Amino acid sequence: MKGIILAGGKATRLYPVTKGVCKQLLPVYDKPLIYYPLSVLMLAGIKDILIISTPEDREHFQGFFNDGHHLGVNISYAIQPQAQGIAQAFLIGEKFIGKERVALILGDNIFFGDKLGHVLREAISHKHGATVFGYKVSDPCRYGVISFDKNARPKTIIEKPKKSLSDWAVTGLYFYDHHVVDVAKTLKPSARGELEITDINQYYLKKNQLHVLCLSRGFAWLDTGTPDSLLDASIFIRIVEERQGLKIGCIEEVAFRMGFITKKQLKVLARTMNTSYGNYLQRIALNE
Repeated sequence: MKGIILAGGKATRLYPVTKGVCKQLLPVYDKPLIYYPLSVLMLAGIKDILIISTPEDREHFQGFFNDGHHLGVNISYAIQPQAQGIAQAFLIGEKFIGKERVALILGDNIFFGDKLGHVLREAISHKHGATVFGYKVSDPCRYGVISFDKNARPKTIIEKPKKSLSDWAVTGLYFYDHHVVDVAKTLKPSARGELEITDINQYYLKKNQLHVLCLSRGFAWLDTGTPDSLLDASIFIRIVEERQGLKIGCIEEVAFRMGFITKKQLKVLARTMNTSYGNYLQRIALNE
């Protein structure tokens, strides 16, 4: 399976801070925002990753990750000339995807939970169709909303409904078979001029090939599209990390624990950072 991080767009809701800085490189407590979605793909065992960004930001991401060899992964890059919807990622990444299954995660989404690795493996176990994640929210009309029938099977998916029939939002993490590229090619722009990911999910729903994994209250899903939500995410990460002494979204640690890199390689990475973050990596290598 391959993975895509969609890190395009202008992030106008965060102006003026994003006029000169890419949103996905803004700090969320002690690490850049993009570390969090990247760590999710790595935790799922995905090693071939495409980062889609704007022409202006591509070199910044390359400066951070290069080809990903230091993390034991293969990272490549593609350009989104204009933001035309989440589903556009599959058109941009067509050659990258090829005939393989693909996971897409939004570059401003953060996922946290003790059993996150388990649910990611469950999503990957579905060889055909699509798998999305549902999460209960207090303001569902801001998101794509999914409703269920009496047998807890997905019934409808509606993008930003005026009146919601459910409080289950679809998160910014999606798993698809390789047919998703062909589905994306059939889409027409919505009223807001975008190729909607909800239209793709509706296609799989009509084919009875949409799996929905509902994240329980033991999980956190954070969308960092506004100044308040970005600050909330930083506070959340800080509280959990300080209380537990464990880091969230630490890509070097994930690479080590997933077997992508060795203890020796982890120590080398730790020595490049004379900070508390580097000291944390040194402790991981020492204790293991």
